[in-house]
Amino acid sequence: MYEIILVIHVVISSALIAMILIQQGKGSGMGALGGGASNTLFGSQGSANFMSRTTALLATGFFVTSLTLSYLAIRQVKAKEHNAIPVVPAQEQVHSDVPGVPAVAPQTN
Repeated sequence: MYEIILVIHVVISSALIAMILIQQGKGSGMGALGGGASNTLFGSQGSANFMSRTTALLATGFFVTSLTLSYLAIRQVKAKEHNAIPVVPAQEQVHSDVPGVPAVAPQTN
């Protein structure tokens, strides 16, 4: 699930970057290329509305996937911490008189 959302996130990010780079400033539109507003691809204001709405939708998708990925990452970390081996306090160390031979701790019942 995490990998699928990550792929969607990368695709949305790339599309968002492309949409931002395609947009032009308020002073010049698609009509600047063709010579007039009547020759524009989407009409005089059509491209601005289409591109701004598409950018807004992509930005919303970017934020939703970002929050979803962070939520899933936190869940994975907490699950790993929960399944970790518990730390047991060390018993008192017993030294052996003979080097290289491990000592056996006295058993208490």
